[in-house]
Amino acid sequence: MILRNYVFRDGGNIPPRYTCDGANVNPPLIIEDVSRDTKSLVLIVDDPDATMARTFTHWFVWNIPLDTIEFQEGEVPRGVVQGRNDFGNEGYGGPCPPRGSKPHRYMFKLYALDKILDLRRGVERNKLEAAMEGHILEYTTLTAMYSRTK
Repeated sequence: MILRNYVFRDGGNIPPRYTCDGANVNPPLIIEDVSRDTKSLVLIVDDPDATMARTFTHWFVWNIPLDTIEFQEGEVPRGVVQGRNDFGNEGYGGPCPPRGSKPHRYMFKLYALDKILDLRRGVERNKLEAAMEGHILEYTTLTAMYSRTK
């Protein structure tokens, strides 16, 4: 399974357009080579370098239909359900590390599941992860970097 895009390379810098310093919209994402045993997909975007005591969740969506090959910039495909991020909002919240901090890593994690999840929109990440437990067939990660000047 592959997750890629055409606006930054894996391990490269995410353009400001997709951050709190720009339009703050999700970047385009391309999904390829999903296992035929997959029933649904989950995408989680987080920052493991957050200065808090835990990883900061920027976005998570589930029940991505198997015929989805791309997330368009600033859009969520039909049928996809979104959770509440650590900004307290439902939907995408782009990278926004403290000014002057070292670059943070933003992990775009795509999971293939053997089931469709029965969760209401707006749930917290811990509920999603509990529902995913024991149902992950495979996963892949795309990493982006971002820092803000002083």
